[in-house]
Amino acid sequence: MRRRLVVLLLGALVLAGCSDSPDTDADARPPAVDTPSTSPTAAPPAYAEYVALGDSYTAAPLVPPASADNNCLRSGANYPALVAEAMPGTGLTDVSCSGAATVNMTHRQRGISGAVPPQFDALTRRTDLVTIGLGGNDDGLFGALIGQCTQLRASDPTGDPCTTALGPSVDKSLADIRRNVAEVVAGVRKRAPDARILVVGYPQIVPARGTCSDLPLADGDYAFAREVNHALTRAVEKAAADGKAEYVDLWAPSARHDICARDPWINGRVTTANRALAYHPLAVEQQAVAALVTAALATNP
Repeated sequence: MRRRLVVLLLGALVLAGCSDSPDTDADARPPAVDTPSTSPTAAPPAYAEYVALGDSYTAAPLVPPASADNNCLRSGANYPALVAEAMPGTGLTDVSCSGAATVNMTHRQRGISGAVPPQFDALTRRTDLVTIGLGGNDDGLFGALIGQCTQLRASDPTGDPCTTALGPSVDKSLADIRRNVAEVVAGVRKRAPDARILVVGYPQIVPARGTCSDLPLADGDYAFAREVNHALTRAVEKAAADGKAEYVDLWAPSARHDICARDPWINGRVTTANRALAYHPLAVEQQAVAALVTAALATNP
């Protein structure tokens, strides 16, 4: 697990430099999908014990303010915190952790400054709401796609070295992710049988068309990276259906908000303190996710 976290962080931190990255093909993109207001007409109910499980796309590393416990690079304004704030009286236990994989629901993880308990330890039979944002770190998928593929660009900038290197293994990884996330849902249901369970997907990270310096892939690898990004969201959605959990889609709402967009929800290759870790959610993305989750909770399960 320490290796996964190191890969995740190095892939984000080693690639330095600054650049403005315009949307290279904005006119060809589908229209943006409006996200719901953070104050839906029907206010969601309060939950006595809300437990947030997840990886860095839930923890939101370096989005200010930092959590008092910095071992997981968890933001104090990530979407679980905002969802709980929107439901006065809700008790939140956020155990999301940067670098977490599905195995870390039942096994310890190595954090920045020490061991992190299994995330399932936070669940009790009194837990009545659980959000799950996981899968991207299984089989090292996210670290390989961002870390390894950006490094491979130097070997063939106009070719597709990442597609060649990773293509044969992706289908197996996606099948593993679907199975593993479904098992996480089953594990939550066993430990918190009365909980409402929402599985939260991943946003669009890679542009549908065009390239940009904030996501330095080889020219021929953008289409592959985009497909893996989309396939990951589909695997997580199918896992939610397998486990009969609710699914919160981020793919459609995040259209035109990828790394290369004029209005990105995901940070580019430069890590900025008090803003976001490289290749990770910005505050605006966490706010949008919170609005979507809150709107889902305002409806009957």
